[in-house]
Amino acid sequence: ALTMSLVAPAAAFGADADAADRLVQRGIAAYQRGALEDAAADWAEAARLHDRAGRTREQVAALTRLGQTLQALGRHQEAVERLERARTIASGSGDRGGLVRVLAALAAGALAVGTTQRAEPYLNEARAIVSSPTDLALVQNEVGNLRAAESKPADALVAYREAADLAERAGQRALAAHALTNAALVAGRGGQPREAKGLLDQTRSAWRRLPPSHDVAFGLVSVALGYRDLRPLMPDTGDALWLAAAETLREAGAVAETIGDARSASYAWGHLGALYEAERRYGEALSLTRKAILAAQRVNAPESLYRWQWQSGRLLNAAGRGDDAIAAYRRAVATLQSIRLDLASGPEASRFSFQQSISPVYLELVDLLLRRAAVLGDVETAAPYLLEARQSVELLKVAELRDYFRDDCVEAARARVQKLDVVSPTAVVVYPILLADRTELLVSVAGGLKRFAVPVGLTELTREVRQFRQMLEKRTTREFLPHAQRLYDWLIRPLDAELARHRIDTLVFVPDGPLRTIPMAALHDGRRFLVARYAVGTTPSIDLTDPRPLARERTRVLAVGVTKPVQGFPPLPYVSEELAAVREIFGGTMLLDEQFRVSALEQNLRKERYTILHIASHGQFGRDVDQTFVLTFDGRLTMDRLDQVVGLFKTRQEPLELLTLSACETAAGDDRAALGLAGVAVKAGARSALATLWYINDEASAKLIAEFYRQLQDPSISRAVALQRAQQMLLAHPRYGHPALWSPFLLINNWL
Repeated sequence: ALTMSLVAPAAAFGADADAADRLVQRGIAAYQRGALEDAAADWAEAARLHDRAGRTREQVAALTRLGQTLQALGRHQEAVERLERARTIASGSGDRGGLVRVLAALAAGALAVGTTQRAEPYLNEARAIVSSPTDLALVQNEVGNLRAAESKPADALVAYREAADLAERAGQRALAAHALTNAALVAGRGGQPREAKGLLDQTRSAWRRLPPSHDVAFGLVSVALGYRDLRPLMPDTGDALWLAAAETLREAGAVAETIGDARSASYAWGHLGALYEAERRYGEALSLTRKAILAAQRVNAPESLYRWQWQSGRLLNAAGRGDDAIAAYRRAVATLQSIRLDLASGPEASRFSFQQSISPVYLELVDLLLRRAAVLGDVETAAPYLLEARQSVELLKVAELRDYFRDDCVEAARARVQKLDVVSPTAVVVYPILLADRTELLVSVAGGLKRFAVPVGLTELTREVRQFRQMLEKRTTREFLPHAQRLYDWLIRPLDAELARHRIDTLVFVPDGPLRTIPMAALHDGRRFLVARYAVGTTPSIDLTDPRPLARERTRVLAVGVTKPVQGFPPLPYVSEELAAVREIFGGTMLLDEQFRVSALEQNLRKERYTILHIASHGQFGRDVDQTFVLTFDGRLTMDRLDQVVGLFKTRQEPLELLTLSACETAAGDDRAALGLAGVAVKAGARSALATLWYINDEASAKLIAEFYRQLQDPSISRAVALQRAQQMLLAHPRYGHPALWSPFLLINNWL
C-alpha cells in the first residue's frame, strides 16, 4: 500500500503532463486554422495540467500562448491576468526565456489598448535578460511597435529591420515576415512610400513562401491594407496599388478558406468589399461584404462582424436603400452593444481608434434617423425616429466613457441610475449632434423631443470652437466675443422660442466632440452671456446621471488641498483662503499641504460619511486615463486610485453628492481630455462634480467657490442655479467680469 501511494501520484503527474502536451499541440493546430476560442480553451486546460504536474516552464509557455490568443480576441483584461501569472511563475522559477516571451506579450497588450507608457518598462526588463536570437527578435519587433506608437517611424524601422534579420537567421520565417510587414506599414506612415512599396512586395513574397495558416492569412491582409494606404501617397501608381491590394486580399481569403479559418476570411472579404466601395462598385462591394458577415457570424467574431454590418449599411445607403441601410446600422450597433471587450484586435489593431472605428457607426445611424424624421414631417410619425436617435447618441456617450476609463465604472453608474425622460419641468436637455454637413440640436422638453437643424458642418463648427476657447482664456482682451456670438447663433438661438414657451431656466448639455472643451455659459447673444439667462449644466450622458436634489440636512464636507509647490507644480496661493471659506460655510474637516496625503484622504473617507469632497489641488486631464491625475502632497491620485478611494461610497446607501476639483485643467482643443473631465463624477461614483476646464490662478476662483457653497445652502435652488448665481456675482464685479475667470467652472452630471 505504501508503494502504491508513492507511485500513483507520479503516474498521475505523468498522465497530466502527457495530456497537457497533447492539448498544447491541439491548441496550436486550432490557432493556425483560426479557431482562436478553441485554442484558448486548450491552452488554459494545458496550463492547469502542467501546474498540477509541477512543470513550470511548460505552464509559463501555455499561459503565454493563452494570453496572446486572448489579446487577438480583444479580451485584453483577461490576457493581462494570465500573462501576469505567467510572469510571476517564470520569475520565481528562473525561466529567463519564458519571462522574456511573457514580457514581450505584456508589452504587445499595453500597446494594443493604447497605454504606450506601460510597454517601455516591460521591454526594458526583457532586453536586460534576453539571450536567444529568436527572443531578441520578438522583443525588437515590440520595440518597433512602441516606437511606431510614439510617432518615431525612423526608430521603429531600425527595430523592425533588426527583428527581421534576427528572426531570419534563427530560421523563424513567420516572425521575420511579421517584422517586415510592420516595417512596411511604418515606412508608409512615416512618409517613405517608395521604401514601403518595396517592403510590401518583399513581405508579400515572404508570406507566400510559408505553409497556409492563420498567421499567413492575417499577414496577407495586413500587406493588402499597406498597399491600400499607399494609394493617396503614390497617385501615379494608384491603379497598380489597388490591384495589388485586391489580389493580396483574394489570396488571403483563399488561404483562410483552405484551412477553414472563417475569422481571417471575414477580414479578407470585408476589406476587399471596402476596396470596391471606394471605387463605387457597390454591387460587388455588397456581395463581398455579405460574405464577410457570414464568415464572422460562423465563428462568432463580433469585433469584425460589426465592421461589415456597418459597411453594409453604408453601401445600402449609397445605393438609395434607406430602410435597409437603417436596419444594417441597427444590427451593427446591436453587435457593438454586445461586446464588452476592447475592440483593438484584428489586422488593423495598431491603427484602431474609437473616433474612427466606433463613433461613426452610431453617428451615421443617428444621421439616417434624423433625415428620416425630417422627411416624414408629421410629428407623430417622426417621434419614434427622434427617440431612437437620442437613444443611439446615449449609447455612443456611454461607449466613449467606457473606452476612456477602460473599466466597469460606467456599468456601475448605469445600474444606480433611474431612467428619466423628462428631468424637471423647467430644465431641458440639449444634444448637439455634429455631422459632416450640418449640426442637429435634439432637445428633450416636456412635450417630447424637438429637433432643430443648423447648416453648419463639423469642420466649420470645430474651427469656431477652437478659436473661441483660445481667445476665452486671454483675460486682457474681448476677442472671444465674435466667436461667442457666432456659437450662440448656431447652438442656442434656434431654441429661443421653444425655451421661452416652456419657461425654461436650466439648460443641460450633453456635448459632443469639440463642444466638450468650451463652457457653454460663456456663449453670448449680443447683449448678455448665456449664464445671465440660464443655469447651465453638462453631463456626458443622461443615462449616467442621477438627478436628485441635494439632501442639505446631512451635508458633511471634507476639504483638502495643496498650497505649496510640489512635484514640479507651482504653488496655489489662494487655496488656503478657498478651503477656509468652505469650512466656514459647512464646517467639516480640512487637510492642507502635508496633511493631504492619499493615506490620510482614505482614512478620513473611511471613518466619516462625507457628502461633499472638495479638492483644491492641481489636476490634469489627459488624452488617456493614464495621463489623468489630481496632485496630493505626497503623490498623484490617478483616476483608478480616485475610484478606489472615493469608491468607498459606492457600496453605501448614500453616495458622494458632490466632488469639487477647483484647480484642474484640460489641454485646449483636446476633446478626449475634456471627455475625461466630463466623466470624472461617473468614475468617482459621485452624483455630481464641479470642475474647471482650465486653472485660474486668481483670488476670483476662491470667491466663486465660496459663493457657490453659500448658495448651495439654500434648499429652494438647484446646484446648477447655485453655480449660476456664483458666476453672475463675478460677472457683475468690475475686476472679475471677464469669462476667463468665471466660465471654466462646469457643473457635471446631477444639476438638481
